[in-house]
Amino acid sequence: MTEAAARRAPGTPCWVSLMVHGMDATQEFYGALFGWEFRPGPQQLGPYVRALLDGKQVAGIGQLPPDRQLPIAWTPYLASDDVDATAETVRHCGGTVGVGPLDAGEAGRLAIGSDPAGAVFGIWQAAEHVGSAVTGVPGAMAWNELVTRETASVAKFYQAVFGYSEEAVVSADFDFLTLHLAGHPVASVHGVGHALPRDHGPHWMTYFTVKDVDEAVERVADLGGHVVSAAREGSHGRVATVADPEGAEFSVVASPAA
Repeated sequence: MTEAAARRAPGTPCWVSLMVHGMDATQEFYGALFGWEFRPGPQQLGPYVRALLDGKQVAGIGQLPPDRQLPIAWTPYLASDDVDATAETVRHCGGTVGVGPLDAGEAGRLAIGSDPAGAVFGIWQAAEHVGSAVTGVPGAMAWNELVTRETASVAKFYQAVFGYSEEAVVSADFDFLTLHLAGHPVASVHGVGHALPRDHGPHWMTYFTVKDVDEAVERVADLGGHVVSAAREGSHGRVATVADPEGAEFSVVASPAA
């Protein structure tokens, strides 16, 4: 179990959050799927709850204003020591900042931006809330991957903003690289070219750990979600991509001990 009591190094994915229309139904879905319980969080952007796994914070779910027809999607938050400076760098490097920077009560300060290709991500400057308290165990975040058209140009943006180094997979037919901080992998970028769906542009994909991928996929369907990409053997074990009842896509990956 990976404890995470300390402030994360800038650029580390430290939290994931989902904005939805139906808060109650969404909490029921994820509570049944991952065993999450919920408690109120900062309300600066409207109603918001933090998901708890065995008493430890793992994710956030917020209420979209009724008049906002935004894509329903899980959004990773990347750590920053100075969200205002990071937001300025995002703009300078060709990205946009759509929300903030603004304070989230005593928890910290945030902004929500997008890279030059349009993938949305958050920026989090921790105060009382440092982010996910546990990762890599069933029901918690395992990994975050940027799915985009091609890695080269967009990776340069993230390197410039967050100081990542990169490690590419050398392959004639596979455009994939891993983003590193201080020698440790923290996220990946997958260029899929024309395989990117027209109705679902470049986006960050959050992976959650489960004990049994096939069982989780079946549970998703039973709970009103659907399968986007059937269970398969991936480079890090069995994985599948699914969507919740409002359409937010995420992947489930088998825990290493499974």
